Amino acid sequence: MKFVVKTLVVGTVMASLAGCAKDGELDLSSGVGISVTRTGCPTVAVPDGTGDITLFSAAGNQDASGIDVVATITNVRPTCNSSGEKIYSQASFDVQARRSDPRGDRTVTVPYFSTIVQGGSAVVAKRVGQVTLQFADGQAKATATAQAASYVDGNAARLPAEIVQKITKKRKPGDPDAALDPMADPEVRAAVVRSSFEMLIGFQLTEEQLRYNVTR
Repeated sequence: MKFVVKTLVVGTVMASLAGCAKDGELDLSSGVGISVTRTGCPTVAVPDGTGDITLFSAAGNQDASGIDVVATITNVRPTCNSSGEKIYSQASFDVQARRSDPRGDRTVTVPYFSTIVQGGSAVVAKRVGQVTLQFADGQAKATATAQAASYVDGNAARLPAEIVQKITKKRKPGDPDAALDPMADPEVRAAVVRSSFEMLIGFQLTEEQLRYNVTR
């Protein structure tokens, strides 16, 4: 199953502060530098088109009148332990569902995936799980909680020392590269992207279900 993520967050970059400099200000007293705050923890996101799943009462009937159950992933809560050689990333999330016919007790199980992606395109791990929703008699809504977890290679998620030096290098006013963004350097940009990981969570959709989500 193919998926698209609109935004890849490659790191949090902030101005280097010193002395009494306020947040968001550059301290020019000893030259301009940039510090990069990186934990190695993957960004957690739900890819476009995979955050909800629609089940129909009859195969082949995708009219609104044929909708049986609609479930949505929401309230994603990531946690991460970035110490050590292996970075452990975990995310809890809720699945909220609504059924068209509230009569009778009913159990509905839907599959979901969690994928670790490196550099915005390379899938390095994928797991498929299931979440079970319990509808009580007379209730049209149900909510369940699920989790996804994976390890990331700490060495691969950390920037090489020479790249960190290029990013954090002090630049004095008047220097030829004082006004240059180090992220504009292709080597720096490539290293940051290569060391960036994402944990993507979504429903494990069939081709037909994905097509419905994209084209409805």
